[in-house]
Parts: sequence; structure tokens; C-alpha cells
Amino acid sequence: MSNELSVLLKSNPALVTTGLDEDTLAVAGGSVATTSGNKRISIAGGVFRKMANGKEIGAIEDRHMNIIFVKMAHDPSRTFYAEAYKEGEKVSPTCWSSDSKKPDSDVKSPVATTCDQCPNSAKGSGTGGTGTACRLSWRTAVVLPNDPKGDIMQLVIPATSAFGKEDSGRWPFKAYINMLAQNNVSAGRVVTKMQFDTKTKYAKVLFSPSAAVAEEDYETVKAQGKSATAENAVKLTVYQQDGGADEVAAPEAAEPVKRESAPKAAKAEGNDVTDIVKKWSKKA
Repeated sequence: MSNELSVLLKSNPALVTTGLDEDTLAVAGGSVATTSGNKRISIAGGVFRKMANGKEIGAIEDRHMNIIFVKMAHDPSRTFYAEAYKEGEKVSPTCWSSDSKKPDSDVKSPVATTCDQCPNSAKGSGTGGTGTACRLSWRTAVVLPNDPKGDIMQLVIPATSAFGKEDSGRWPFKAYINMLAQNNVSAGRVVTKMQFDTKTKYAKVLFSPSAAVAEEDYETVKAQGKSATAENAVKLTVYQQDGGADEVAAPEAAEPVKRESAPKAAKAEGNDVTDIVKKWSKKA
């Protein structure tokens, strides 16, 4: 950053709060994809970790953490890697889909015309005959409830945490959002508790409502969801060796990873989650 820009930003901090406009993004091109969405929350290894530029900058020991969803991809995405994932190594996917329905237009050699016809998306096609060879995941953008104006972080939710049924007042991501919608509640209006499922041997998280977003923070949450950082966080971008976007395969999007038994989840602070769920689950 030039000294002139640094001085300008210090005296005019509002310059960076509105995100990038369409013209700036268009001209800057691919270089933006590697910088604006570089902060994320990882669940690899059964630990919540904050990552920046591919490096861990913090982790929490608690088995749960609270977040606010500011933006979510409308559909899950798919990526198929012919080569196995290796820590820190950039590998180009063979095929990918932004909507999990058909390969993206920039896929040079699609495995199939549509995802539902692809053998790599069939159950049992994954490593050891479990899961699917083509990784299904859901991209979201979140902020922390105690700092809604702070960092927007990407949260990539793997299939094992995205789909399934309710479990004692906790839901996989898709079922959780459905539950909120059925009760006429937008995801951005609630603080969501994200908690590891200690009954599984791999890193799986479930979601539940914890509290309402404070009214004074709601406009901030909406503005964060409209930012370029949030837009990039929910967009599928893949590393291509001949040039293109630059997303490295994330461990949490891979096949289930075995982890050590976790301690009993800490009791949530504030409103009782069970009471909230029961209240929202009552039929009119």
C-alpha cells in the first residue's frame, strides 16, 4: 500500500466500509479474488480455526461458537479432484459446479452433462466406498456477534454438516435454514450457535438459534451482506494451473476426517437454545 493511500485511509476510514463497486471489481479482475475473501473459519480437525491467507491466526478450544450469517450461496457447489488433497498444495479440480446441477461453463472437460448423471456424485463413489468422490459443500459469509462491523469470514460447510435431520434441537445447515424460514425468521436476524457433533468421528457441525441480533446491529449486518467481501465468500472460485481463480481445496470440504473424542460441549450463554427452538417450532 502506498504511503499516500495509507494516510488517506487513516483520515477517511469510511472509504473501505462500502466494499468495491462493480467497475473496480471488473477492471481489477482475478487479483481481487485472492485478497478480498482471504479470511475464513475452518472446522478441520474438529477445531474452530480462524484462517487468513491460508494460515491459521487463531483457534478456540470451545466445542461451539456463535456466528451471524450475513450472506449464503443460494445453492451448494461441487468440486471433483482426480488427485487426493495434500496439505498446503494447490491442486486443480477436474470438474466443478457452482449450483451442483451442471458443470460450470469454464470446465474444459466436464465428466458429465449434469451432476445427477455423473458417477462421481453417486453415493459410495468416495474414498473407501463412502460419501461421494465429487465434494458437495455450501459457501457462506459470517461475522461474529460481538463484532458485527468486523471481519467478514468465509465458512464453507461440507455435505456432512449441510444435509440431514434435526438432532435434539440442532440442525444441519440446510435443515436449519428451512426451520427458520418456516417460522418466518431470516438467518441474518438471529445469532446462530455452531456446535461440533461429538457423536461422530469426523468434524461435523450442527446449528441452532441462540439469540436475536440486536436491533441496533441489524443494518450493519445487512450492509456486511452486500459487501464485495461477502459476495466473494459465497462464490465458487477454483485454482486452475493455466490461470484463473485461486482457491485451494479446503480440508473441511474433503472426506470425513477422524478426530479425537471431544470434551462435553460447554453450556451456551444467554437464552436457552432448547426454549427458543420449542417456541419457534410451535405450529400456528
